[in-house]
Amino acid sequence: MNKELRQAVIAGNWKMNKTRPEAKALIEELKPVAEKAACGVVICVPFTNLETAVELTKGTNIKVGAENVHFEKSGAFTGEISADMLTEIGVEYVIIGHSERRQYFGETDETVNKRTKAALAAGLKPIVCVGELLCEREAGITEEVISRQIKLDFAGVSAEDIKKTIIAYEPVWAIGTGKTATAEQAEEVCAFIRGTLSKLYGQAVADTVTIQYGGSMNPKNAAELLAQSDVDGGLIGGASLKAADFGVLLEEASK
Repeated sequence: MNKELRQAVIAGNWKMNKTRPEAKALIEELKPVAEKAACGVVICVPFTNLETAVELTKGTNIKVGAENVHFEKSGAFTGEISADMLTEIGVEYVIIGHSERRQYFGETDETVNKRTKAALAAGLKPIVCVGELLCEREAGITEEVISRQIKLDFAGVSAEDIKKTIIAYEPVWAIGTGKTATAEQAEEVCAFIRGTLSKLYGQAVADTVTIQYGGSMNPKNAAELLAQSDVDGGLIGGASLKAADFGVLLEEASK
């Protein structure tokens, strides 16, 4: 982490977990754990928990994010939620292009780009996910895949807007598998992402962008991952559902 240039952010991705009573209980556990954190704290929760989360986190340092957003403002898109609907209830962040959305729901770099632009236009802060499949890493094309995703996902996004965006590097082979990239692998790709941003926007802009690691970060590996100069926090899955584990990550990111 380089806190002189950019903020470290730990963002929980609850995925499809927690009823409203369960969400309330977890948030109440998180509040005292998060209050002394010297890093950004975000919880991205299911749509049904958003209002509960926004209400319970008022006056705290915990920010609330959604797990997805549609790219149109309104219309005949059954089951979808617009950026304006999110901001209207107080949501500040949104995850876009998570590997599970790409894998199971057909999201593409084109739709990620449209969602990112819609989120930024509405005042949301996107957490845009990029990452390679296991077969792509084994084929030695990780950098080609990441470069393509960055260029397509942020096509037409201005330098001012890229500064409002978080990028989460999530090697798809490490999502929910218990496998984790080594600290060196994470640093290598996060540094490559920053280098790609530098070519697109200039080094001064690239240095301001928070780049998270999003592949099974947990209390055991957080310190080593967060010690890397280009790893500015984490997009946290399983460990975000346990207040004690999430607290350890906040503590490490606050150092």
